[in-house]
Amino acid sequence: MKFKSTPNTTTAAHSNIWERRIASHFARIAVIFLIVSGGAVPAQTRVTQAESPANASATRTFTDEIGRRVNVPLKVNRIVSLAPNLTEIVFALKEENHLAGDTDFCDYPPEAARKPRVGGPVNPNLEEIVKLRPDLILATSINRRETVDALNRLGLPVYITDPHSVDEMIASVERIGNVLGVEKSAATLVENLRARLAELDRRLAHAAPRRALFVVWTTPLISIGRGTFIADALRHAGARSVVETDSEWPRINLEEIVRLQPEFLVFASAHAGDTHQDIDALRSRPGWRDLDAMRQEKIVIVSDAIIRPVPRIVDAIEQLARSLHPEAFASLAAPRANSKPTVEEACACAR
Repeated sequence: MKFKSTPNTTTAAHSNIWERRIASHFARIAVIFLIVSGGAVPAQTRVTQAESPANASATRTFTDEIGRRVNVPLKVNRIVSLAPNLTEIVFALKEENHLAGDTDFCDYPPEAARKPRVGGPVNPNLEEIVKLRPDLILATSINRRETVDALNRLGLPVYITDPHSVDEMIASVERIGNVLGVEKSAATLVENLRARLAELDRRLAHAAPRRALFVVWTTPLISIGRGTFIADALRHAGARSVVETDSEWPRINLEEIVRLQPEFLVFASAHAGDTHQDIDALRSRPGWRDLDAMRQEKIVIVSDAIIRPVPRIVDAIEQLARSLHPEAFASLAAPRANSKPTVEEACACAR
């Protein structure tokens, strides 16, 4: 996986909007968001002693998800996150007290927005990062190679993640837990996520996949390619994207979508009310009004968790699966007793 070296340049206006939406929602960014095979391979580790007498503390050497060797202090007390998904993962591992800083786009959980800011994921402020005195910097493939190289020259360890599927996201959580020295917390979280996905697989084993259009952006119409982790999330929820392309974020001709006639339209939103208004506006537009799914109200809105490679994506997958395949969950009298409600609940728009 190559680093992102320049922003998207479709048009100046759309580039700004798209960069902000991507940076806010992804972690690969895409940890823009996954075809590598490293998902099931644990990070390689060995303990070494720092050679400098002034830096006599022990370190561990990890191989990150793009194959770089990274020396990390045995005790990681100060973390800087350069992507929203990584910030979420630090919180999910209950290591937020060690999070010294994050980016302008880190907005979940709400406490993340109160951390010192280091700028955007694509062009973070190196001076601000250095001021925070991090023991470790967490990065993704949205972060430019120039940024990582500059941090390396400053002697700051940078661990890079690059998941391309839901399973690889879970493996990343486990690896990050190992790097931070919280293996037990990571193992518990990972076990829970995998068990929930296995239960979904069991319930949907005999369900025919729903043909769906996942709408990332409406003007221009942007959807997802088959290699993105969002497409993988749809598969876990019992859906299949009608868009078949290797391009990660393809611009689609609406006429082609009318020809394909997806069974469901799926939108992601952190603010369902705003998204409902956007959908209402689409109903009268040429092309959109010709979609059977629009006329039949087969529209599902899920939380923006589904477009971030974070543990919360499993919440969104479960809710999407219930919306697409309610018959598979008819035997559930109530939600699992040990499940925690999410702040941003996924909801079906079934008026």
